[in-house]
Amino acid sequence: MTFSIVARDSRSGALGMVVSSSSPAVASRCLHLRAGVGAVASQNVTNPALGPAVLDRLEAGSPADAALAAVLAEEPHAEYRQLTVVDADGQTAEHSGQNALGTRAAMIGDQCVAAGNLLADESVIPAMVDAFEASAGEDLERRLLAAFRAAVDAGGEAGAIRSAGLAVVEDVPWRTTDLRVDDAEDPLGEIARLLELWMPQKADYRVRALDPTAAPSYGVPGDE
Repeated sequence: MTFSIVARDSRSGALGMVVSSSSPAVASRCLHLRAGVGAVASQNVTNPALGPAVLDRLEAGSPADAALAAVLAEEPHAEYRQLTVVDADGQTAEHSGQNALGTRAAMIGDQCVAAGNLLADESVIPAMVDAFEASAGEDLERRLLAAFRAAVDAGGEAGAIRSAGLAVVEDVPWRTTDLRVDDAEDPLGEIARLLELWMPQKADYRVRALDPTAAPSYGVPGDE
């Protein structure tokens, strides 16, 4: 009931992910990022603990494939899990257990991995990878959105999607972009709207965190 892509931007080193599902609040369970470390999707009968476990292995120095293998070796229900990984060097790994739901697929691209279950069609996943790779040169957020849109255009899930999340980490400890739609008629449209609202303000919020003396005004009532 989920499709996603984890990715690294080769120009900036930023790491990010976009995910969507027919179930509510998918990003709260499935989207895992750590600046300078990696991006992990943990989906399909989700165990949210697996994302941080893989990130811990990456941070300790394991490459993507070894980190994923080590965590799966300790997971008693690995056959139900679908996980994808990209590390800070752009290395990738994926696992789709034999009990993953419905039509399922995964594909590794250039510093990205897309995967899904309960898909309308297996072509959804190559469409995500193709769109991400074709958008090289744009901001990582917009590349992830392009992948999301391509997945929906290719059929998306077998059922209607209801939630989505898009997040990016860069060279600071927090998510520099963190957008979520927990339940909506059109999660793609809402994420796209939020991204257009957020991107012109993104750099200002970074400055506010790092150097409040140089921060621009919030421009809200009472900020005088």
